[in-house]
Amino acid sequence: MSSQDLSITAKLINGGLAGLVGVTCVFPVDLAKTRLQNQRGTDAYRGMTDCLMKTVRAEGFLGMYRGAAVNLSLVTPEKAIKLAANDFFRDLLMEDGRQRNLKMEMLAGCGAGMCQVVVTCPMEMLKIQLQDAGRVAGCPQGLAAEPASSRSYSTGSAPAHKRPSATLIAWELLRAQGLAGLYKGLGATVLRDIPFSIIYFPLFANLNNLGVSEHTGKASFVHSFGAGCVAGSVAAVAVTPLDVLKTRIQTLKKGLGEESYSGVLDCARKLWTREGPAAFMKGAGCRALVVAPLFGIAQGIYFLGIGERILRSLE
Repeated sequence: MSSQDLSITAKLINGGLAGLVGVTCVFPVDLAKTRLQNQRGTDAYRGMTDCLMKTVRAEGFLGMYRGAAVNLSLVTPEKAIKLAANDFFRDLLMEDGRQRNLKMEMLAGCGAGMCQVVVTCPMEMLKIQLQDAGRVAGCPQGLAAEPASSRSYSTGSAPAHKRPSATLIAWELLRAQGLAGLYKGLGATVLRDIPFSIIYFPLFANLNNLGVSEHTGKASFVHSFGAGCVAGSVAAVAVTPLDVLKTRIQTLKKGLGEESYSGVLDCARKLWTREGPAAFMKGAGCRALVVAPLFGIAQGIYFLGIGERILRSLE
């Protein structure tokens, strides 16, 4: 195996491992974010803590991990692609990959964001249906405005133990709409992930560079973790309005009075006129709490070089 192949493989291992650890730690907060973004007003949940407490009471502790299986299954390739693609584009666009060039760093981040949506869009499409099922099932009006493509896995009037599965949802979407069904909300996903990567990667690179040791040429784990947390939270909050639009568009099962949307512009218009500008920042705090440790863990593992160590041990 060439040194270049070794480097790419190590990056994929680092990204995948980081995604698994990070998602396991923060998934309940991500579930709260999805439910808060989908509700109109504060009828069901007053905030993140209230949402999690009600979820545990109604669905048990594991209710906070609805959709975790599909996320854990696909987050490995997603995070691996995102981190490895950013490094690839940095090496391609910058002479040694280390010089500080904000424009090139932003362009590399843009490339990483475009690459990851291949996995991100279907992953979040399935995850959102599972995460939001408990919210809609808990509302007496939960069967209204339900699209045909989602009826086969509806939970609005089903017994609590009959929960939808990612496999069933994916199969029904593929049968009814083809591959396009799994990529519903692709435009909104791209609009969210590209700006996120454009903000995150250059910000992280510059923050992390402040802690690089002259002796090792790398930042410490603590510094990389902190840089990942700061850059992740800033980028997450900045693109929250786009994340709200994506969540609303990708949610198939609607409650009474909840809108269906034909696209990003239609969703933005209805959200602005019917819920006000504050609705665009729903779940911003949850999103920061999810992304900050997620990317802190990711960058910490990435810069510790665990993938390189694993490969060396197998030689």
